[in-house]
Amino acid sequence: MASVALIALILDALIGWPAWLFRHIGHPVTWLGRLIAALDRRMNRGGWRRAKGGVAVVLVIAAAVIPAVILQAALGPWTAVLAWPLVAARSLDEHLRAVVRPLLARDIGGARQAVAMIVGRDVSTADEAAISRAALESLAENASDGVIAPLFWAAVAGLPGIAAYKAINTLDSMIGHRTPRHEAFGNVAARLDDAVNLIPARLTGLLIAAAGWSRAAITCAWQDAPGHRSPNAGWPEGAMAGALGVRLSGPRTYGDRISPEPWLNAPAPDPTAQDLRAGITLYRRAVAICAALLLALIAA
Repeated sequence: MASVALIALILDALIGWPAWLFRHIGHPVTWLGRLIAALDRRMNRGGWRRAKGGVAVVLVIAAAVIPAVILQAALGPWTAVLAWPLVAARSLDEHLRAVVRPLLARDIGGARQAVAMIVGRDVSTADEAAISRAALESLAENASDGVIAPLFWAAVAGLPGIAAYKAINTLDSMIGHRTPRHEAFGNVAARLDDAVNLIPARLTGLLIAAAGWSRAAITCAWQDAPGHRSPNAGWPEGAMAGALGVRLSGPRTYGDRISPEPWLNAPAPDPTAQDLRAGITLYRRAVAICAALLLALIAA
């Protein structure tokens, strides 16, 4: 199944998901999003919300996996073409370059607008350090969620594996929140997302450390990731912080609420625009190492 993952990664790196195609048919993740939103509206009410959320999770995963199983059986080697839209390596790179370009040009307003597209925190008054920190955290976390984890599950189980992963990850992003509305209904989705990212998040941290040839990356991830708000995101973020020699995470603002998050690599300085550019390079190297590992698995 490693060939499915590698071909999907190559196709994504070459062409991404073209804007004209998105305009005409959307994207598989948006299709899943519409199904999740409909189930949320209809099922997230009354009693037994945790159980109802579990049923919604089963329905969404089934909607993604059953067609994938049928298509993989019918198409064989051509399956990788269908896995291609579920890898977001090129998209992540483009979003981060959209932040670093204005930041390097000292266009703080433009950088704030670009980073607001990829993070949920309030960046309306963010300076260079806060923008760079938010962008690097998003880069590290999404390197795992959007690239390495889909490739991992494609290598494990082909098209059904990557389809199941994207269904779970999309469920978590839409309903896996600790809010009054979704605390119970999204509980199963959140816990399942934690489970399927357990190995990929740590693998991403190792890939980032390898890309930077950095022992500090491993040390920082090992020491600081357990204190992160997420059981998984701290590993790639900690590795990124250690590899670049900067501090990440820390307190941030969501609406009118300040979230007192602990620092990753606390003694280090805040990141700069140059550090963000170095982080993008590190990310590209990590993805290249992943591609080489997939090729080695195919050859073995």
